[in-house]
Amino acid sequence: MSSAYRGLAAEFDGENGGFGHAPKFPQPMIHEFLLRYHARTNDAQALSMVDFTLERMARGGMYDQLGGGFHRYSTDPFWMVPHFEKMLYDNALLSRLYLHAYLLTGNLQYLRVTQETLDYVLRDMTSPEGGFYSTQDADSQDEEGKYYVWTPGEIEDVLGKEKAEVFRRYFGVTHEGNFEGQSILSIPIDHTDVAQELGIGDDDLSNILEEAKDSLLQRRQGRVSPARDEKVITAWNGLVLRTLAETASVLGRQDYMQAAVSSATFLLANLRDGNGRLLRTYKAGHARLKGYLEDYAFVIDGLLALHEATLDLNWLREASTLADAMIDLFWEEGEQTFYDTGRDHEELIIRPRDVFDNATPCGGSVAADVLLRLAILTGNQDYSRRAVVAIRSLQSLMAQVAQGFGHWLCALDFYLSTPREIAVVGPLDHPATQALLEQVHGRYLPNKVVTGYDPNVSGSEEFPLLDDKYMVDGKPSVFVCQNYSCLIPTTDPEALAEQLAPE
Repeated sequence: MSSAYRGLAAEFDGENGGFGHAPKFPQPMIHEFLLRYHARTNDAQALSMVDFTLERMARGGMYDQLGGGFHRYSTDPFWMVPHFEKMLYDNALLSRLYLHAYLLTGNLQYLRVTQETLDYVLRDMTSPEGGFYSTQDADSQDEEGKYYVWTPGEIEDVLGKEKAEVFRRYFGVTHEGNFEGQSILSIPIDHTDVAQELGIGDDDLSNILEEAKDSLLQRRQGRVSPARDEKVITAWNGLVLRTLAETASVLGRQDYMQAAVSSATFLLANLRDGNGRLLRTYKAGHARLKGYLEDYAFVIDGLLALHEATLDLNWLREASTLADAMIDLFWEEGEQTFYDTGRDHEELIIRPRDVFDNATPCGGSVAADVLLRLAILTGNQDYSRRAVVAIRSLQSLMAQVAQGFGHWLCALDFYLSTPREIAVVGPLDHPATQALLEQVHGRYLPNKVVTGYDPNVSGSEEFPLLDDKYMVDGKPSVFVCQNYSCLIPTTDPEALAEQLAPE
C-alpha cells in the first residue's frame, strides 16, 4: 500500500486537485483509499490531497450548485466547465466519498454536498417503483448545458436587483460569462470574503443564498429538461443503495432509509428471474439480460449496508444467498479467479475479466470486498479464501498502477486490518438502540462489520458473530469484538465510544 500511495502522491495535481489534466474525471475510489491510508498511517498529506480535491470539485462548475449532483467530468483542469451529462454511478460514489470525508474531518460543507447530491437522485432520478434511472443527457433543446447556465438578467428577473447582486457575486456570474456568453455557477471566493465585501454577516449571506437557490431552482425546473435514460441498471442501483443506507445511518434521515429499503425491495422483486438469477436491466416493467459479476457484487454490497442500517437479518440472508450464486456463476476454481460473465452466459471466444477499477469499481474488487465482510458475518471461510486469492493475485499491479486499482486498494486495506466486529442487540426503534448506533455509525471506521438483530422479532442462531449476543439486563447492548473475541458488552453510549476509539 505504501508504494501505491507514493505513486499517487507523485501524480497528484497540486494546483487544482485530483489527478491528470483535461479532461479531468473525479476518481472517488482513489480518494477513498487515501482516506483509509490516512486513517491507517496518520499521514497528513494523504488527507490534504483529499481535502483539496473535494473542496475544489464542490466549488467548481462540475458540481451543480443549484440542484445538487455532479456532472460527468470537467473539460478543463479546474473543475469549472463540465461535460454536462450526469451519471447515476458518479453521484452514488461521490456522495459516499463526501460522507466519509465528513466523518473523518467534520467539514460541514462535505455533508452539504452529500445531502444535496442524494436529494438530487431522489428528486430527479428515482422511478415510481423505487429503482434509479441511469443518466441525464448533457443537452436540452440541442444545446449542451443550456438547462444549467444563467445570465445576470435572468437571475435579476427571479430574485430582484438586491438579492441578485448577492447571488451573482457569490456564484461568479458575470455579463461576459464563463461558457459561451453565459455563466456556469461556481464558488470562486470564500463565503466569509463575500460577506465582508458585501457588508453583511455570514449567517445573513447563507440565508439569502438558500432562499435564492430555491427560487432559481424552481425557475430552472420550468425549462426544457435534459432527456433522461430511464433504464434501471442493477449494478449502479446497488451503488446508490449502499450510499443511501450509509447516509441514513449517519444522519438519521428517514427519507434516505425508506428510499434504500424501497430500492432493495424493488431490485430483489423485479431484477431476478423465476430461478433467482439476477438480471441486468429494467425498463417499462420488463427486466432483461443476465446480470454480470458487478451486478451481483454491487447489490450484495448495498444489501450489507442496508443490514447494518436496519439490523434486519433478512437483508443479510439475501446478501449471503446472492454471494453463493455469485461464486457459482462467476468463480472458476481451477483458475482461482472471478470472470465478469457467468457460466450460463453465451459462450464467447474469450471470457471477459476486467480487473481495473475505472469510472466504477470492477466486479472483482467489490466481490473480494463483500466476501471478506461476509466471511466474518457468516463464519464461511470459503468466502474469505476466494477474496484473498483475488487480492493477492493483483498486489504487484496495485503498487505499480494505483490509479487503476482504487477499490482493490480499499479491499486490501480491509484484508490487512483486524476489522472491528460490532454486534448490536435491541429493537431498532428503541431510543437506547439508536443512541448506540449513533456511536457506531457516526465515526470514520472503514474496517468494520456491523450486524445485529431485534430479539423480539427473530433469532440469530445461523450467524456466528451473533452467537451468545443478548440484551444486558434487558437493555439494548453492543458487543465490540475482533476475531470473535469480544470486550465486555455495554449499554452505555459513552463506554461504547471509548471501545471504538482508535487504538
